[in-house]
Amino acid sequence: MRLERRTQPSARALLLAPLAAVAFTLAVTSLLVLWAGAPVGRAYALLLEGGFGSRFALTETLTRATPLILTGLAAAMAFRARLYNIGAEGQLYAGALAAVAVGGLHGGTGFELAPALLFPLMIGAAMLAGALLLLGPALLKSRLGVDEVVSTLLLNFVVLLVVSALLDGPMKDPSAMGWPQSVALQDALQLDRLIERSRVHTGLVAALVLAVALWALLRFTTLGFEIRALGSGPRAAAFAGLPVARTGVVVALLSGALAGLAGAVEVAGRAGYVTLDMSPGYGMSGIVIAMLAMLNPLAVVAAAVFVAGVFVGADSMSRAVTVPTFVADVIVAVALIAMLVATMLTQYRVRWGTPR
Repeated sequence: MRLERRTQPSARALLLAPLAAVAFTLAVTSLLVLWAGAPVGRAYALLLEGGFGSRFALTETLTRATPLILTGLAAAMAFRARLYNIGAEGQLYAGALAAVAVGGLHGGTGFELAPALLFPLMIGAAMLAGALLLLGPALLKSRLGVDEVVSTLLLNFVVLLVVSALLDGPMKDPSAMGWPQSVALQDALQLDRLIERSRVHTGLVAALVLAVALWALLRFTTLGFEIRALGSGPRAAAFAGLPVARTGVVVALLSGALAGLAGAVEVAGRAGYVTLDMSPGYGMSGIVIAMLAMLNPLAVVAAAVFVAGVFVGADSMSRAVTVPTFVADVIVAVALIAMLVATMLTQYRVRWGTPR
């Protein structure tokens, strides 16, 4: 058996690959549902109903999907340029800390800014923190050949340790009765509710606008062409005279800024302060979303809603049948593996026998 590269992947294969990956994922995880002693059909029906079957379920799914769209975009943009950013989780927390540092600790600095000025400063600080966190691994890769997968992955643990130290130290909320959490954002900096009597906030609109803007950037701009060329082949792009190093730095700043923005949006839109368990793996889930979307910014929105629906629906399913909630993590993990294989099969065909 060998793999033979296709001259031109078919449009039908590219369309069916995500659907086939999802179908395979549901087939595999159904074995876990059977092992737990629950009926597969009822379990999946409860999963679907819990994620999308009511107004409350849908709004909770959209709330969970908002940071997932941003981390999915962060991964998709980086992967487009062959910068494998595995550190979106740490960049999200860095952005959340920066947002609280500007919007929560500001009141004790001796001077006050109007919320109209403080809000963009808060968002800018969050994006800058995420961008700078990824800039280091990107420069190490371009200058010294350091594998960015390892460096960005390890930075996640470093950032979480820093968060833990700050939440028990200078950023600790004195009114939290010893609970490790940061001071809260000012009320004027909280994002408005998009739907009444729900937790859906205007961060969702910002995420959707960014998805469209990044799609247009990749499709219609010179920078987008350079990013796509770098992803197709760095050596070929350099031979053609494209600014490979500069494009890599720009992509790193953009990807890290998107992940940092996810942290700011999560704090200002939902949590209000930073805790160690603020993110249930949004950064890692963003990688799955980017792969399910085949690195298309518009498709990231649909993939994020799907993954969010799985997480929200799993809670409802576990309460009704004897299926643990971690089946949602299994679904996301298997979906990533299935999507990687499906994507590979769109680029290569399997051949049997010895080549002529």
